[in-house]
Amino acid sequence: MDKFTSMRVFIATIEEGSFAAAARRFHLSAAMAGKHVSAIESDLNVRLIQRSTRRLSLTDAGQRYYERCKTIIEALEEAEKEASDTQATPHGLLRIAAPVAFGAMYLGPIVSRYLEAYPNVSVDVVLEDKYSDLLENRVDVALRIGRLDDPTLVTRRLAPCRMVLCASPDYLKKHGRPETPDDLSRAPRLVFSQAVSAGDWTLYDAENTLHVIDSRSRLTANNMQLLREAALTGAGIAYGPSFVFREPILQGQLVELLPEYRTSELTIQAVYPSAIRIPFKVRTFVDFIADALNSAPF
Repeated sequence: MDKFTSMRVFIATIEEGSFAAAARRFHLSAAMAGKHVSAIESDLNVRLIQRSTRRLSLTDAGQRYYERCKTIIEALEEAEKEASDTQATPHGLLRIAAPVAFGAMYLGPIVSRYLEAYPNVSVDVVLEDKYSDLLENRVDVALRIGRLDDPTLVTRRLAPCRMVLCASPDYLKKHGRPETPDDLSRAPRLVFSQAVSAGDWTLYDAENTLHVIDSRSRLTANNMQLLREAALTGAGIAYGPSFVFREPILQGQLVELLPEYRTSELTIQAVYPSAIRIPFKVRTFVDFIADALNSAPF
């Protein structure tokens, strides 16, 4: 008998609770399903299932074998799916979650090009800065910036994300330019409330000494674009991802502060729930955005 078929029948027998139910899954007779399991037990010379007139139960060896079989069959199915996907076309609805500022500023053109490349896919983008549960919210892939501590999620690094300090020329003319981290603690700070470490601004000097500025904020908001506009009008000093402030700094509308100090570097990542049976539409999108952000000036 084919070993992989026997393993699949064994798994189905445990999941369905009987040989008859497992047999129906594979269009076999109950007797043939029993023979598949018996063949495995004969090869291994060990009892995997305790049989009775009422129920089936796994032995200790059967439990261990079942767990290994599940892993092996899932890996085999994934390998088969990857091979067939080379000739397949992604299709269906792709639900993407992304941070508000990053999504609004950069995701539109990338999604547009992806839709052009894969016309059988539709995309639903949800912009939010909180880390919501992907499975609960039926999100196929999320773009996240910062430190991730969930071991159940699969991540792929897309691009680095440097943090910057900045203020408008008008603000600096009125209040002076900060020269040290201590100067920042006395300045009106514009703080993003949904940061990975909310309220903490971190800098490292030439000796790699950490400086944390956590004084009272003048303005707190859960939207980075609002803080950027406040900084542009001279409300105070802002601290955030370089992709938010890059263009105003290049245009002279904002001035980067304390460039001799090293700021924290976060990572833009693609996140999805499982490495097993990743939908083709998810794999193609992650590859697509990784290529798009490969040379991004973040």
